[in-house]
Amino acid sequence: MSAETVGLALLLLGGLLLLSKLVRVKWKLSQKLYLPSAIIGGGIALLLGPDVLGWFAGLLADRGIAEGFAERVQEGGLFGEDIMSVWSTLPGLLISVVFASLFLGKRLPKLKETVDLAGPNLAFGVTVASGQYVIGLLLAIFILAPVFGVPLFSGTLIEIGFLGGHGTAAGLGNTFEQVGWAEGQDLALGMATVGLLSGVVIGIILINWGARTKKTQVIDAEKKGTDREQAGLIERENRTAGSTMTVHPSSMDPLTLHFGLIAVAIIIGQLILSGLQWVEQALWAETIEVMAYVPLFPLAMIGGIIVQIVIDRFDKNHIVDERSIERIQGLSLDVLIIAAMATLSLQAIADNIGVFAILAISGILWCLFAFLFLAPRMMPNYWFERGIGEFGQSMGVTATGMVLMRVVDPEVKTPAYPAFGYKQLVFEPFFGGGLVTAAAIPLVVSPLVGAWGFLALMAATMVAALFFGLVVLRRRHRKMDAAAAAKESASV
Repeated sequence: MSAETVGLALLLLGGLLLLSKLVRVKWKLSQKLYLPSAIIGGGIALLLGPDVLGWFAGLLADRGIAEGFAERVQEGGLFGEDIMSVWSTLPGLLISVVFASLFLGKRLPKLKETVDLAGPNLAFGVTVASGQYVIGLLLAIFILAPVFGVPLFSGTLIEIGFLGGHGTAAGLGNTFEQVGWAEGQDLALGMATVGLLSGVVIGIILINWGARTKKTQVIDAEKKGTDREQAGLIERENRTAGSTMTVHPSSMDPLTLHFGLIAVAIIIGQLILSGLQWVEQALWAETIEVMAYVPLFPLAMIGGIIVQIVIDRFDKNHIVDERSIERIQGLSLDVLIIAAMATLSLQAIADNIGVFAILAISGILWCLFAFLFLAPRMMPNYWFERGIGEFGQSMGVTATGMVLMRVVDPEVKTPAYPAFGYKQLVFEPFFGGGLVTAAAIPLVVSPLVGAWGFLALMAATMVAALFFGLVVLRRRHRKMDAAAAAKESASV
């Protein structure tokens, strides 16, 4: 494939992203749903691709209309096969950039601070994540595999699609191919789309319900954000710098420096992965093989943590800027999402629509139950504000949780934001695209663990998280509240 084709593919993605932003600004429904522009752009690209535009072109060709054009469009849509081929490779590359950036530029908190503030969020998040595996695997064992003939690891698609999102689903493409079910990636991407859309839509409905019933403690039913905020724009007087210049451009552009740090994190992740694969081949590959299927991105995240530890130890000049890292991460995620959706196979979803519908509906119902029943019992205070962020993440990745928290707590008056952020430091290395997500399919297909073994492991994890959240942490917070009350009484 020529360099010109790769360059044109990237330019077309840039044009689609600009078009999608214009749609977000002008289309009121997308504003009310808080749809990210990348999702809109991905939808446009999907409509112009071989599965939609190509299908209509096929109908025209059958009637003898524009047969030459129809043949070309049927293969690669409006953009052509070569462009689609480039786009299909981007998600697997960019997901490592996104995950390597997660902890760069952020202070790693102390353990006690994390437990006190983020413990309830962590217990709730692990309960929901492991529960998605439990529900999915039970469905796969008793319904999906025997009735629809799909592999047992189809039960992992709820967590991969909902919590992992488009990036994780796209990044696991090679894993799905290696285990012989390539269409699983398309189902995972479809699950990610359903999770994101339903997460935002249901989340907004829940927020309106919470405001009307006085379950929210910050907003009321009348505060829904300005028209500009809903359009995704920032008023001139409220605009802030997107990053900070920490080194002089005469020596190196600051963005270049931060890209280099991300690159080092990814390289460390690749070295870790290669080392683990070498150890596995040398010691136990004949019994069970897991690391051969694990993608790079969760190890790139570990690489980012290692780089951040070194930065905390030696960076006396504070040259690492968190916002600069976030800009690189945001660009990578936007391009990743639009490329992944553009190359989504609707035919694969249509061929497995029964499996897809059962998993999607079951996942949504589980997340709703967790928010409405478990969150009030596991969160010590501001349960709605904290729980709605966890609900958003459980269905549509971290960004969805942040969007919903932004609606319900626009001025950050509750502990929802810091608790949510600290929780990610422990949660994301494992779930939502972390090590558990990456290893789930290899473990289910391995003869040593299998579907029943992984189901037992996730069930035990869910029970432990429930006990930690409903018993241990509630008892701890009661003691803390009693001690605070006694101290206040004594001072009076």
